[in-house]
Amino acid sequence: NKDDAETSKQARQRVEDARGRQLSRFEGTTLACNADMGPAQVKDVCALQDGARGLLQQATQQLQLSARAFHRILKLSRTIADLSAAEHIEVSHVAEAVQYRPRGLG
Repeated sequence: NKDDAETSKQARQRVEDARGRQLSRFEGTTLACNADMGPAQVKDVCALQDGARGLLQQATQQLQLSARAFHRILKLSRTIADLSAAEHIEVSHVAEAVQYRPRGLG
């Protein structure tokens, strides 16, 4: 429905809010955004709801994801959660991130 569509201004505000959450999260570190995280930060910052954890484990096995791809999906899931103003990564965030995975890469 066109009435439900997000305006450019609303999308911009959501992105600015998400960036603000990331800047706050990484205050006092050399990191500026989720993409800058290494495996240690991913473990600390990417809190998953139980269902999201299960989906990520299932995707990792079925798609035979490498550790690098696993962390890339987690970081993207965290960003999608930030755009949704969610404290924890939910199933829908992981599902969306898995869909963005480049084909043929593990």
